[in-house]
Amino acid sequence: MSLYMLAFDHIRNWEKCKMEKYNKVTKLNNFKPKNKNFSERELRVQLAAAYRIFNYLKWDYLIYGHITVRVPGPEKHFLINPFGLRYDEVTASNLVKIDLEGKIVEDSEYPVNPAGFIIHSAIHSAREDAHCVMHTHTPAGMAAAALKNPIKNIDFDSTSLINQIAYHDFEGVTVRAEECKRLSDNLSNKSVMILRNHGLLSVGSTIPHAFIRLHSLERACLIQTLARSTNEGLIEVSDNIAKAHADEIENSDKGELAFNAMMRLMEKIDPSFKD
Repeated sequence: MSLYMLAFDHIRNWEKCKMEKYNKVTKLNNFKPKNKNFSERELRVQLAAAYRIFNYLKWDYLIYGHITVRVPGPEKHFLINPFGLRYDEVTASNLVKIDLEGKIVEDSEYPVNPAGFIIHSAIHSAREDAHCVMHTHTPAGMAAAALKNPIKNIDFDSTSLINQIAYHDFEGVTVRAEECKRLSDNLSNKSVMILRNHGLLSVGSTIPHAFIRLHSLERACLIQTLARSTNEGLIEVSDNIAKAHADEIENSDKGELAFNAMMRLMEKIDPSFKD
Protein backbone atom coordinates (compact mmCIF):
# COMPACT_ATOMS: atom_id res chain seq x y z
CA MET A 1 0.00 0.00 0.00
CA SER A 2 1.35 3.43 -0.94
CA LEU A 3 2.12 6.11 1.61
CA TYR A 4 -0.74 8.14 0.14
CA MET A 5 -3.22 5.31 0.65
CA LEU A 6 -2.02 4.74 4.21
CA ALA A 7 -2.54 8.40 5.01
CA PHE A 8 -5.98 8.40 3.37
CA ASP A 9 -7.02 5.27 5.30
CA HIS A 10 -5.83 6.83 8.56
CA ILE A 11 -7.83 10.01 7.93
CA ARG A 12 -10.94 8.01 6.99
CA ASN A 13 -10.75 5.95 10.20
CA TRP A 14 -10.17 9.10 12.24
CA GLU A 15 -13.23 10.77 10.69
CA LYS A 16 -15.30 7.64 11.35
CA CYS A 17 -14.27 7.56 15.03
CA LYS A 18 -14.96 11.26 15.37
CA MET A 19 -18.46 10.93 13.93
CA GLU A 20 -19.25 7.90 16.10
CA LYS A 21 -18.21 9.90 19.16
CA TYR A 22 -20.26 12.90 17.99
CA ASN A 23 -23.35 10.81 17.37
CA LYS A 24 -23.03 9.15 20.76
CA VAL A 25 -22.83 12.50 22.51
CA THR A 26 -25.66 14.21 20.65
CA LYS A 27 -28.35 11.53 20.79
CA LEU A 28 -30.51 13.07 23.48
CA ASN A 29 -33.04 10.26 23.28
CA ASN A 30 -30.33 8.02 24.77
CA PHE A 31 -29.91 10.43 27.67
CA LYS A 32 -32.43 9.88 30.41
CA PRO A 33 -32.79 12.13 33.45
CA LYS A 34 -31.50 10.68 36.68
CA ASN A 35 -34.16 9.34 39.00
CA LYS A 36 -32.94 11.39 41.91
CA ASN A 37 -34.88 12.64 44.88
CA PHE A 38 -33.39 16.06 45.52
CA SER A 39 -32.99 17.32 49.07
CA GLU A 40 -34.47 20.67 50.04
CA ARG A 41 -31.00 22.21 49.97
CA GLU A 42 -30.41 20.97 46.41
CA LEU A 43 -33.80 22.30 45.32
CA ARG A 44 -33.03 25.66 46.90
CA VAL A 45 -29.82 25.93 44.89
CA GLN A 46 -31.58 24.86 41.68
CA LEU A 47 -34.45 27.29 42.22
CA ALA A 48 -32.16 30.20 43.07
CA ALA A 49 -30.21 29.41 39.90
CA ALA A 50 -33.48 29.42 37.93
CA TYR A 51 -34.25 32.95 39.14
CA ARG A 52 -30.77 34.07 38.08
CA ILE A 53 -31.24 32.37 34.69
CA PHE A 54 -34.54 34.22 34.23
CA ASN A 55 -32.74 37.49 34.99
CA TYR A 56 -29.98 36.62 32.54
CA LEU A 57 -32.50 35.79 29.79
CA LYS A 58 -34.47 38.98 30.60
CA TRP A 59 -37.53 36.99 31.55
CA ASP A 60 -37.99 38.90 34.81
CA TYR A 61 -40.38 41.83 35.24
CA LEU A 62 -39.15 44.14 38.01
CA ILE A 63 -39.99 42.21 41.22
CA TYR A 64 -43.06 40.43 39.84
CA GLY A 65 -43.62 36.88 38.63
CA HIS A 66 -42.72 33.66 40.36
CA ILE A 67 -41.09 30.27 40.08
CA THR A 68 -42.18 27.76 42.71
CA VAL A 69 -41.12 24.23 43.54
CA ARG A 70 -42.49 21.69 45.99
CA VAL A 71 -40.07 20.54 48.67
CA PRO A 72 -39.75 16.90 49.83
CA GLY A 73 -42.00 15.70 52.62
CA PRO A 74 -45.62 14.78 53.33
CA GLU A 75 -46.64 18.42 53.76
CA LYS A 76 -47.46 20.41 50.67
CA HIS A 77 -44.82 23.07 51.15
CA PHE A 78 -43.19 25.16 48.46
CA LEU A 79 -40.28 27.50 47.90
CA ILE A 80 -40.89 30.95 46.42
CA ASN A 81 -38.91 34.14 45.91
CA PRO A 82 -38.93 36.84 48.62
CA PHE A 83 -41.29 39.62 47.55
CA GLY A 84 -39.45 42.86 46.85
CA LEU A 85 -36.14 41.36 45.74
CA ARG A 86 -34.93 41.39 42.16
CA TYR A 87 -34.35 38.00 40.57
CA ASP A 88 -30.60 38.59 40.62
CA GLU A 89 -30.81 38.99 44.42
CA VAL A 90 -32.43 35.60 45.05
CA THR A 91 -30.27 33.05 46.85
CA ALA A 92 -30.80 29.53 48.14
CA SER A 93 -31.04 30.76 51.72
CA ASN A 94 -33.45 33.67 51.22
CA LEU A 95 -36.07 31.62 49.37
CA VAL A 96 -39.23 31.48 51.49
CA LYS A 97 -41.09 28.28 52.39
CA ILE A 98 -44.88 28.54 52.22
CA ASP A 99 -47.96 26.34 52.26
CA LEU A 100 -50.72 26.04 49.67
CA GLU A 101 -52.41 29.16 51.02
CA GLY A 102 -49.24 31.21 50.62
CA LYS A 103 -48.59 31.40 54.36
CA ILE A 104 -44.97 31.37 55.53
CA VAL A 105 -44.21 28.15 57.43
CA GLU A 106 -40.61 28.87 58.45
CA ASP A 107 -39.11 32.03 59.90
CA SER A 108 -38.01 34.46 57.22
CA GLU A 109 -37.00 38.11 57.25
CA TYR A 110 -38.72 38.51 53.89
CA PRO A 111 -42.41 38.69 52.97
CA VAL A 112 -44.08 36.86 50.11
CA ASN A 113 -46.75 38.02 47.69
CA PRO A 114 -49.80 35.81 48.45
CA ALA A 115 -51.68 37.25 45.48
CA GLY A 116 -48.85 36.24 43.18
CA PHE A 117 -49.02 32.67 44.49
CA ILE A 118 -52.71 32.22 43.58
CA ILE A 119 -51.88 30.91 40.11
CA HIS A 120 -49.20 28.58 41.42
CA SER A 121 -51.37 27.34 44.29
CA ALA A 122 -54.18 26.42 41.90
CA ILE A 123 -51.86 24.31 39.77
CA HIS A 124 -49.88 22.71 42.59
CA SER A 125 -53.20 21.71 44.20
CA ALA A 126 -54.68 20.21 41.05
CA ARG A 127 -51.62 18.54 39.55
CA GLU A 128 -49.51 16.15 41.64
CA ASP A 129 -47.01 15.98 38.78
CA ALA A 130 -46.54 19.76 38.79
CA HIS A 131 -43.62 19.92 41.19
CA CYS A 132 -42.42 23.13 39.57
CA VAL A 133 -44.49 26.00 38.17
CA MET A 134 -43.00 28.95 36.25
CA HIS A 135 -44.78 32.17 35.25
CA THR A 136 -43.47 35.06 33.13
CA HIS A 137 -44.56 38.43 31.72
CA THR A 138 -42.11 38.82 28.84
CA PRO A 139 -42.81 41.18 25.91
CA ALA A 140 -42.89 38.29 23.41
CA GLY A 141 -45.11 36.20 25.66
CA MET A 142 -47.52 39.05 26.36
CA ALA A 143 -47.65 40.00 22.68
CA ALA A 144 -48.52 36.43 21.70
CA ALA A 145 -51.05 36.25 24.55
CA ALA A 146 -52.91 39.14 22.91
CA LEU A 147 -53.35 37.25 19.62
CA LYS A 148 -56.50 35.26 18.85
CA ASN A 149 -54.48 32.35 17.43
CA PRO A 150 -51.03 32.87 18.94
CA ILE A 151 -49.14 29.67 18.12
CA LYS A 152 -48.99 28.02 14.71
CA ASN A 153 -46.73 25.12 13.66
CA ILE A 154 -44.04 27.18 11.97
CA ASP A 155 -40.81 26.46 13.84
CA PHE A 156 -38.84 24.02 15.98
CA ASP A 157 -40.27 25.25 19.28
CA SER A 158 -43.92 25.68 18.33
CA THR A 159 -44.05 22.18 16.83
CA SER A 160 -42.54 20.73 20.01
CA LEU A 161 -45.59 22.00 21.91
CA ILE A 162 -48.37 20.71 19.66
CA ASN A 163 -51.43 19.66 21.71
CA GLN A 164 -49.68 20.84 24.89
CA ILE A 165 -50.73 24.50 25.05
CA ALA A 166 -53.65 25.46 27.30
CA TYR A 167 -55.39 28.85 27.43
CA HIS A 168 -56.95 30.89 30.22
CA ASP A 169 -58.89 34.12 29.67
CA PHE A 170 -57.84 37.29 31.44
CA GLU A 171 -59.85 38.10 34.59
CA GLY A 172 -57.76 40.97 35.90
CA VAL A 173 -55.10 40.63 38.59
CA THR A 174 -55.24 37.04 39.80
CA VAL A 175 -56.22 37.54 43.43
CA ARG A 176 -59.57 35.76 43.65
CA ALA A 177 -59.66 32.20 44.94
CA GLU A 178 -62.68 31.36 42.75
CA GLU A 179 -60.50 31.78 39.67
CA CYS A 180 -58.28 28.91 40.81
CA LYS A 181 -60.64 26.16 39.66
CA ARG A 182 -61.18 27.77 36.28
CA LEU A 183 -57.44 28.10 35.84
CA SER A 184 -56.64 24.50 36.81
CA ASP A 185 -59.56 23.19 34.71
CA ASN A 186 -58.25 25.09 31.70
CA LEU A 187 -54.73 23.76 32.20
CA SER A 188 -56.05 20.19 32.53
CA ASN A 189 -53.15 17.84 31.68
CA LYS A 190 -51.27 20.26 29.41
CA SER A 191 -47.65 21.25 30.03
CA VAL A 192 -47.79 24.98 29.24
CA MET A 193 -50.40 27.71 29.29
CA ILE A 194 -50.92 31.05 27.60
CA LEU A 195 -52.71 33.37 30.01
CA ARG A 196 -54.54 35.57 27.52
CA ASN A 197 -53.61 39.27 27.69
CA HIS A 198 -51.33 38.37 30.60
CA GLY A 199 -48.35 36.06 30.13
CA LEU A 200 -47.00 32.52 30.02
CA LEU A 201 -46.82 29.55 32.37
CA SER A 202 -45.22 26.11 32.43
CA VAL A 203 -45.28 23.10 34.72
CA GLY A 204 -42.83 20.25 35.12
CA SER A 205 -41.87 17.28 37.23
CA THR A 206 -38.57 19.05 37.96
CA ILE A 207 -37.17 22.57 37.69
CA PRO A 208 -35.26 21.69 34.47
CA HIS A 209 -38.42 20.11 33.03
CA ALA A 210 -40.53 23.23 33.60
CA PHE A 211 -37.67 25.41 32.36
CA ILE A 212 -37.20 23.69 29.01
CA ARG A 213 -40.94 23.75 28.36
CA LEU A 214 -41.13 27.46 29.15
CA HIS A 215 -38.05 28.13 27.04
CA SER A 216 -39.77 26.45 24.08
CA LEU A 217 -42.94 28.48 24.64
CA GLU A 218 -41.04 31.76 25.02
CA ARG A 219 -39.11 31.10 21.81
CA ALA A 220 -42.24 30.05 19.96
CA CYS A 221 -43.97 33.30 20.96
CA LEU A 222 -40.99 35.36 19.83
CA ILE A 223 -40.75 33.60 16.46
CA GLN A 224 -44.51 33.88 15.91
CA THR A 225 -44.56 37.63 16.48
CA LEU A 226 -41.46 38.22 14.36
CA ALA A 227 -42.71 36.09 11.48
CA ARG A 228 -46.14 37.69 11.46
CA SER A 229 -44.67 41.18 11.50
CA THR A 230 -43.31 40.59 7.98
CA ASN A 231 -46.84 40.23 6.55
CA GLU A 232 -45.53 37.33 4.44
CA GLY A 233 -47.32 34.00 4.19
CA LEU A 234 -46.34 31.43 6.82
CA ILE A 235 -45.10 27.93 5.97
CA GLU A 236 -46.86 25.63 8.43
CA VAL A 237 -45.63 22.18 9.44
CA SER A 238 -48.19 19.37 9.25
CA ASP A 239 -49.70 18.11 12.51
CA ASN A 240 -48.27 14.61 11.91
CA ILE A 241 -44.70 15.86 11.59
CA ALA A 242 -45.16 18.25 14.51
CA LYS A 243 -46.49 15.42 16.71
CA ALA A 244 -43.54 13.15 15.89
CA HIS A 245 -41.16 16.01 16.65
CA ALA A 246 -42.92 16.79 19.94
CA ASP A 247 -42.74 13.15 21.05
CA GLU A 248 -39.01 13.07 20.33
CA ILE A 249 -38.41 16.21 22.39
CA GLU A 250 -40.60 15.17 25.33
CA ASN A 251 -38.94 11.74 25.52
CA SER A 252 -35.41 13.15 25.67
CA ASP A 253 -33.59 14.50 28.71
CA LYS A 254 -36.44 16.72 30.03
CA GLY A 255 -34.23 19.78 30.08
CA GLU A 256 -31.47 18.56 32.38
CA LEU A 257 -28.56 19.13 29.99
CA ALA A 258 -29.67 22.64 29.05
CA PHE A 259 -30.56 23.68 32.60
CA ASN A 260 -27.31 22.32 34.04
CA ALA A 261 -25.39 24.19 31.35
CA MET A 262 -27.15 27.42 32.34
CA MET A 263 -26.45 26.70 36.01
CA ARG A 264 -22.74 26.46 35.21
CA LEU A 265 -22.95 29.80 33.44
CA MET A 266 -24.67 31.38 36.45
CA GLU A 267 -21.96 29.98 38.72
CA LYS A 268 -19.31 31.47 36.44
CA ILE A 269 -21.01 34.88 36.41
CA ASP A 270 -21.96 35.09 40.09
CA PRO A 271 -21.99 32.02 42.36
CA SER A 272 -23.76 33.90 45.17
CA PHE A 273 -27.07 32.21 44.24
CA LYS A 274 -25.81 29.17 46.18
CA ASP A 275 -25.46 31.14 49.43
